[in-house]
Amino acid sequence: MTINRTEKLGYTFLAVIFALSLYLGFTDDTYFNDVFAAEDNAVEWATAIMLLCVSILCVFRLFTLSKEKSATWKLGVCAFALIFFFGAGEEISWGQRVFNIESSAFFMENNAQKETNLHNLVVSGKKVNKIVFSQLLMVAMVVYLIIVPILYRKMDWVKRLMQTFAVPVVQWHQTIAFLVSTLIVTIIPPSRKWEVYELAFGVVFFLIFLFPLNAYIFQKGKLEKDNN
Repeated sequence: MTINRTEKLGYTFLAVIFALSLYLGFTDDTYFNDVFAAEDNAVEWATAIMLLCVSILCVFRLFTLSKEKSATWKLGVCAFALIFFFGAGEEISWGQRVFNIESSAFFMENNAQKETNLHNLVVSGKKVNKIVFSQLLMVAMVVYLIIVPILYRKMDWVKRLMQTFAVPVVQWHQTIAFLVSTLIVTIIPPSRKWEVYELAFGVVFFLIFLFPLNAYIFQKGKLEKDNN
């Protein structure tokens, strides 16, 4: 299991963020909630930037490699580009507070924070964020970070499926980084600790998309299998 320089820098960045989060979380929860992890502050913007970087990376690959790739490969890369662009936009409520744009009547009535985003919508008294962006996303993360890498190494049809739809497969050190991040976040006391978790998500997934186990699918030419 080799970790390159860029990945080491990414993990070092996370270590610094978590060290600062733990210190502020246990010494000054007011500052943690109202400044460090507050809306439109450094942590939230860093998360949006990381998610946007994943989207930009996908778009770059789409434009530079698509001539040699199948329609399903293009579909997969395009889907990931849209998903992470959506995530970046949702993180900062599509720039609503930056540009001082007022929410429409629909969002004022149905959004828990009265913002222009979907993840804070309230449907039948339940927050979409809790159902979709927390519970379902966590199940998806377990499947993607743990189950898929195991199956990828054991079953050829899974390897072919990942190649067909250009799905980056997680390396074990990336899985470990996400699990360690999850563990650390659970012991941070302040309520807005999940903003830090979202930043960790953004950093780890940027590294996954930059350096997946099946990196060959993002190289020029049509390679059938890698050496892993």
